[in-house]
Amino acid sequence: MSFDVGFDTVGNATVIVHDGAPVLATDPWIVGSAYFGSWGLAHEIPAEQIDAVRRCPYIWVSHGHPDHLSGDSMALLKDKVILVPNHRGSRVFEDLKAQGFNVRVMPDRQWLELTPRVHALCIPDYNQDAILLLDVNGRLVLNFNDAGNRGWGGFVRPLVKQYARSFLLSLAGGGADMMNFFDEDGRRLRPAPMTPIGVTLTNRAQYWGATTVVPFSAMHRFQRTDSAWAEPHASQVEDYPEGFDSTRCELLPAYVRYDCIKDEVTPLNPARSREPLHEPEEFGDDWKQRLEQDEKARLSAYFKRFEHLRQNIDFVRFLVGGDETLIDLSGRNLRRGITFEVPRGSLMTAVEYQIFDDLLIGNFMKVTLHGDWGPGGLYPDFSPWVAKYGDNGRAHTLKELREYHWSYFRRAPADYLRHRFETGFLMPLQNATSSALRSRLGANSAFFRTAKNAYWSARARFF
Repeated sequence: MSFDVGFDTVGNATVIVHDGAPVLATDPWIVGSAYFGSWGLAHEIPAEQIDAVRRCPYIWVSHGHPDHLSGDSMALLKDKVILVPNHRGSRVFEDLKAQGFNVRVMPDRQWLELTPRVHALCIPDYNQDAILLLDVNGRLVLNFNDAGNRGWGGFVRPLVKQYARSFLLSLAGGGADMMNFFDEDGRRLRPAPMTPIGVTLTNRAQYWGATTVVPFSAMHRFQRTDSAWAEPHASQVEDYPEGFDSTRCELLPAYVRYDCIKDEVTPLNPARSREPLHEPEEFGDDWKQRLEQDEKARLSAYFKRFEHLRQNIDFVRFLVGGDETLIDLSGRNLRRGITFEVPRGSLMTAVEYQIFDDLLIGNFMKVTLHGDWGPGGLYPDFSPWVAKYGDNGRAHTLKELREYHWSYFRRAPADYLRHRFETGFLMPLQNATSSALRSRLGANSAFFRTAKNAYWSARARFF
């Protein structure tokens, strides 16, 4: 197959854009596994598309999760220009730069010409996610990958209206987050029933004004024997049409070629992966191994860096090889906390490289919540502070958190405040964000008073 201008979707979250030749590939996980071997690709990537990725002069990486930033795959792409979002902490930029890659930070919300017929625009957000908008010969590709709308919708929605043809590529479905929860009696808690994926995607397409949807960013399978339990809860390509309303928008297959001159769709129909299940030992994990004393000390130091945790969590407890390590975070009564049961190898790798989220998403680590956590589980009191702001954003202390949120606020103040108000995720006005605003602007400044009044107005409206 050949064409002049258009794009392919393959793998987990990879778009390959062509303009006479391959130009750009996004989040190229094309070989290897992810999350300590727990994830493999659900379908094989055809040789033609692998070759196209390797011929692209540009690679865009949305964020640091290994199904988007694949170390094995990036090793094949050392000669490329790597485009990354402009994130506070610059972790992806610095990590890739240290490995010898030619890395360029994309300016926020500015179109970058890759060829005369291909332009790209990147928007990062404070959750360390990012989206990429692609104008391919006058068609708009909305590559949202794993990102949710954190205020940038006010910029994106009017832009979509300028295009007669637009494609929504967005994570939807199960299996892409922490599910391996247990009660205090050791019984696994079943994941809550999900809205049919087709209903979710139809509603999203209508909200964004997209004319077309392509299943995206959840194209994996669980392939470790200790995470295979989760495979029935992962989304399959057959699940996406369920509940989809084709009178409101069009649903394409998960893996397609779209010709942006002829507006023709060609399914790629890759074969399902036949990779067998793997034992944890193949990835350096022996569930019987215990932590050494120096490893316990490093584990404790790692968690005590996150100053915000101690405001809401009393303890974090680890069971490794049947041996307990208790980390007292608050000095209070140990009422509200978390127990993680996890193998030594992947745990200490996560601590060393500051990638604790990889353990959660791998779904072989067992998690028990103690005390009242509500329906959100580890959100919002654990995961964002450790995985997003801490590990990736390099914000561990309360001062660093204030500076972190201030940096995102000042890029797009209205967007930032709108999202924080509407989701109810704002803490009281002495929180990290408001402290940064107050210290930067002055408590008596007109802008700060306006923001404060807007906060209480939003509280009255939404709560």
